[in-house]
Amino acid sequence: MRLPLKRLFARSMSGEPDFIESDVSRPSPRPAKRRLTFVLLAGLMAMLGLGSAAYYFAMRPVTLKLAVGPANSDDLKAVQTLAQAFNNQRNSTIRLRTIPTEGAVASAQALANGKADLAIIRGDLDVPKNAQAAAILRKNVVVLWVPPAPKVKGRKAAPKITRIAQLAGHRIGVIGRTEANVKLLKVILNQYGVDPNTVEITQFPANEAAEAIRHQRADAYLAAGPANSRITTDAILASSRDGGTPTILAIDLAEAIAQNHPAYEASAIPAGSFGSVPEDEVKTISFSHHIVARKSLSESTVAAFTRQLFSIRQALKNEFPLAAKIETPDTDKDATIPAHPGAAAFVDGEEKTFLDRYSDYIWWGLMALSAMGSAGAWFAGYLKKDERHSNSSLRDRLLDMIAVARKSDSAEELDQLQEEADAILRDTLQCFENGAIEQAALTAFNIALEQFHNAVADRRALLISQPQHLQRTAQLRAAGTL
Repeated sequence: MRLPLKRLFARSMSGEPDFIESDVSRPSPRPAKRRLTFVLLAGLMAMLGLGSAAYYFAMRPVTLKLAVGPANSDDLKAVQTLAQAFNNQRNSTIRLRTIPTEGAVASAQALANGKADLAIIRGDLDVPKNAQAAAILRKNVVVLWVPPAPKVKGRKAAPKITRIAQLAGHRIGVIGRTEANVKLLKVILNQYGVDPNTVEITQFPANEAAEAIRHQRADAYLAAGPANSRITTDAILASSRDGGTPTILAIDLAEAIAQNHPAYEASAIPAGSFGSVPEDEVKTISFSHHIVARKSLSESTVAAFTRQLFSIRQALKNEFPLAAKIETPDTDKDATIPAHPGAAAFVDGEEKTFLDRYSDYIWWGLMALSAMGSAGAWFAGYLKKDERHSNSSLRDRLLDMIAVARKSDSAEELDQLQEEADAILRDTLQCFENGAIEQAALTAFNIALEQFHNAVADRRALLISQPQHLQRTAQLRAAGTL
């Protein structure tokens, strides 16, 4: 039966019998062993809570701000569709919030200023220093064409333009308000030895291009967009007049342009891309619209974004054809826009799992937990040092009491020694329950206690067997009257 525990304090141990009164009326506090158990359980629960919180914060959905523009553009529509799919996807770890801008230049500036995490930019524009490619949203082909000459009675038709070198001295209309398309036209003209200052360049908004073409405001036109762009298709169809069809000018020097300007690639316009135009495949150049991410974004975040992007692309390509144009970024070291390490890890199949990313932290956490356990055990042992020392003193006192009992001359003195032994027993059991002493120490104490009881029993029997007058004499001697 477990005895109630009592806090053990230091006792005064002298050579004389110092009898201890038992204080049974004082309530016993909770044992230190139980308190230590509660502390260990609380520490374990705290570690589990911290681990759960760390896992939650590591796996919680991250909202990324994506800058894109201009308004009503194919890029904005594509990103809005992707954002809706991202946010509606079950168990999505990445969510998107669209930030509309005035165009690719403004989107790049938003990324450079830290106002956006992702941005849609043109590969032929200045790329922010903190931008790295996460994906290719689409590739644009350059279409340069000449409408058929109008038929005017009594007037000789102007010479037909069939080559880019013949554009000098003519009017060229650029579809779209972005200056990037004008820069693109100048790159092409310079490659063919045509001074841009010898041509008249006029820009038309996309929604006004068809009307401008019908009113013959230029002799040739340039458009840049996807191969199946509705804007380019409508503009070319508006160029057809009097039964004639426009002429697509071939960019035969596409490879040279791509070599001199790495942002461009040699490409081709398949026959019949715009209705019945062109009749045969035509050489041209192309450039990409990239989804770029801030370099400071974590590898795991960009890898998760890229993985979700291509997962959603497969689901959306039937209902949103532009999604099918999304491609993986160029992971070569000499790429024009270097791939973000997270996107490269996804493309190369080297994406890290949760354990791969946090195994070091988990290992160090376990090491710290082990060290804390060892420190806690040492501290608990240190706290029980006084208790062990006190119990050792009590055991020594019990051994001294054996000698006192064997010389006792009265039953009253033996009763007092017995009371003190009971108190020592109670304190020893409390020390054992608290873990201050081991089983071996308790066994040694039990041997001493048994010897004490034997000594008391033998002395009682001896005192009882003595004649009455000898007992009286012993009592007086014990009282100090003799």
